Order: sequence, then C-alpha cells, then structure tokens
Amino acid sequence: MALMAVLLLHVILASGCGTPAPLRVDVFYALDPEPLETPIGPPLPAALEVSDFAARGFLGGRQIVFRTPSEPLQVQRYERLLWADPLPRALSRNLVRASRAGGVFDFTLTAADRGRADYLLGGEIERFEHLPPGAGLEADEAVPAEGGRVIGTLNLALVRAADRRVLWDRRYHREVAVAGTTPDDMAAAFNRLAALLVAEVVRDLRALPRPPSGGDA
Repeated sequence: MALMAVLLLHVILASGCGTPAPLRVDVFYALDPEPLETPIGPPLPAALEVSDFAARGFLGGRQIVFRTPSEPLQVQRYERLLWADPLPRALSRNLVRASRAGGVFDFTLTAADRGRADYLLGGEIERFEHLPPGAGLEADEAVPAEGGRVIGTLNLALVRAADRRVLWDRRYHREVAVAGTTPDDMAAAFNRLAALLVAEVVRDLRALPRPPSGGDA
C-alpha cells in the first residue's frame, strides 16, 4: 500500500505540472586512446601483471574532476560529465593495452587473468583533472573559454614477483592543453594525456635488463 501511495503521488504531481523541464542526460566518455609506442626488437621473455590503480576521493570513480584558479584547494567534479569506466580501471587497462601494443613482454596480464607473472606493476593516481583558465562554470557544464588544460600524475612501482623486490618507484606527470571549448574537446585532451603517461611507463619497462640466456627473469 505504501508503494502504491508513493506511485500515485508521483502521477498526481506529474499531471499537475505544465511543460516538463528539458531532460538532462549524463554524458559518458571513454578513456581509451590509441597506444603511442610500437614494438622495438623482441619482447622481454617474461610476464607483467598490471593491477588496477589506487585512487582517492572522486578519482576512484567515474567523475571527471576539475579545480578552478580561484579555489585551487577545492577538488570539484562535473555533475553530468563522466567516464564510461571507473578511472583507476580505465588507466590500468590503457597501460595493459600499450604494453601489449609495444611488444614489451611476452605476456601482459591484468589481475583477473589466470597466469603467473614475473613482474608486478601497481600504484596510485595522484591527479587526473581539468584545470579551467577561469572560475565560474556554467550550468550546462561547457568548458570555459580557452579550454584550459588537463593534468595527470601517476605514482607507480615495479616489483619482481620472485622475491618481492621493488625494482623502481617512479612518478609520472604530464599536462596537455585543451584545444577547444566543449566537453568533447576536454575528453580528447584527457585521452591524449593518458596516452602520453602510459607511453612513458612503457618506455621505462622496455629499459628493463634482459636476463642472460637460460637465466631467470
């Protein structure tokens, strides 16, 4: 009965309204850029496992984050502009795809894959946000004039699985200008940013020393 009363109330309220308000639809953007690195020589005879990255606050979900110059300590989010997948998963999958495309290892795995890895790569997303050139975002969430820039920082560590030795612990940072004033332009800049970040990681992975013939990875 209580549920029927609530539904009836909604019908009465809807019928009593005039012209309905315009429907505002959430917009979901893919973070899936084409890899920048191509194969150079034979792959390392080993398997790499990339875990989903850690992230705090809004960065752990689908929200697209921004900060304004007038309030740089306030981490804010766009209400209806979202990532199609949670950001930590999307960025880690970008890295998996880039490593495979670059032919760095014999195998590049995710945590969900069934396989034994020789190297483990994980870490945290420190920043991945839009920096508009001015304060005062409009209700339609258009990117402010001049577009601003997007910024990203990853803190990653590579561990050798056999003895859990940390081989390196590095910080990756990039900024990309937004070449327009629309949300689509902002999303394109974020995709370029992701491609640059993971390409730098792939180059570092490619520099790993190769084991001697017949030795362990």
